[in-house]
Amino acid sequence: MVKPGQSRLRRPHGRWSPVQLSPVILTVVIAALAYSTPPDMAFSRILPAAPALAAAMWPVLPTVLLGTVCFLLMIGLSLVFPGLGAWYTVAGIVAVTVAAAYGSHVRLQREQALFQVRLVADAAQKVVLSPMPRCFGGIEIEALYLAAAKEARIGGDFYEVADTQFGARLLIGDVRGKGLPAVGAAAAVVNSFREAAYDEPDLGGIARRLEASSTRYNAAFPPEDLMERFTTAILVEIPYEDGLVRILNCGHPPPLLLNREGLRVLNPTAPSPLLNLADLIGDHYNIDTFHFARGDQLLLYTDGVTEARGRDGEFFPLTDWMRHQNPAHPRELLNKLHRDLLHYSDEGLDDDIAALSVRLREVPDPLDIERATRSA
Repeated sequence: MVKPGQSRLRRPHGRWSPVQLSPVILTVVIAALAYSTPPDMAFSRILPAAPALAAAMWPVLPTVLLGTVCFLLMIGLSLVFPGLGAWYTVAGIVAVTVAAAYGSHVRLQREQALFQVRLVADAAQKVVLSPMPRCFGGIEIEALYLAAAKEARIGGDFYEVADTQFGARLLIGDVRGKGLPAVGAAAAVVNSFREAAYDEPDLGGIARRLEASSTRYNAAFPPEDLMERFTTAILVEIPYEDGLVRILNCGHPPPLLLNREGLRVLNPTAPSPLLNLADLIGDHYNIDTFHFARGDQLLLYTDGVTEARGRDGEFFPLTDWMRHQNPAHPRELLNKLHRDLLHYSDEGLDDDIAALSVRLREVPDPLDIERATRSA
């Protein structure tokens, strides 16, 4: 890893990239033209552009060295062409080199600050988002996370998975907002889930615990902002032996279930309140149950997926996209989703994205059978 302030002229494999070499190439081209063309064409007058360009990508010392080379080249030109009037250009090279060195110093300081922000984001990500993949009870789970904020690699989307006595329990959600300011609210919800998932006998009890944690966290903010500080979430419970999946949807985009019969959108039969809004609209939580057989694949996602816009301004057609996929390993599905989202949006995703792909193994694992026998 290259540390802030360290020279970045070379790639890790030891070769210089054409972009990093461009100030040297520019210097050579200008010098060649200045020595090979008549003096009245005065190509030498653009030599100060080389150290100015170097400041955008080089550390301070190499930038100063290039400015010194340009200075000596100009002195040489003045000796070859006595009537060139090179001293004005020499003064310009000195002034531009000093300014470029200062600009390079400021750029490196900003890069260091950005590097520290990313370190904080990485630490927050390790706290909020669990490492993947996970596999327990014959259930394979993979995750995809993309943060929209350029200065950080984590935003307001979150997920968590727990292996409990009730089965595999999953959480995915989206805090209103982006970047590091949304991390605190996401952490409050995720940490509450990590405790409640093992204790509460049903998903409604977990949702109430998440609501309480979200309310306590947002109590520190002005009351007039509470309507703007809500969280959508989905709670999922997959018992290990029942062939079912239970879903509690708190205002979140509905999951997609793909199996041999086709695609099914798992819409809730009745709405449940968004987190931090239960005091306003009631705390009645509705749990829906669906069949979940071996080989089926469940996709949970945040609205950053469905609201990714293409070049024509249209949203990403996730339902149609999912309908044309084959039930495969969860990692393969998420890799393809990632690739197709970037292609569809022309590399311009403008919202955080989180997704969980869940698949029930077609062939039971011997450890799963042993575990089910013990629990029985």
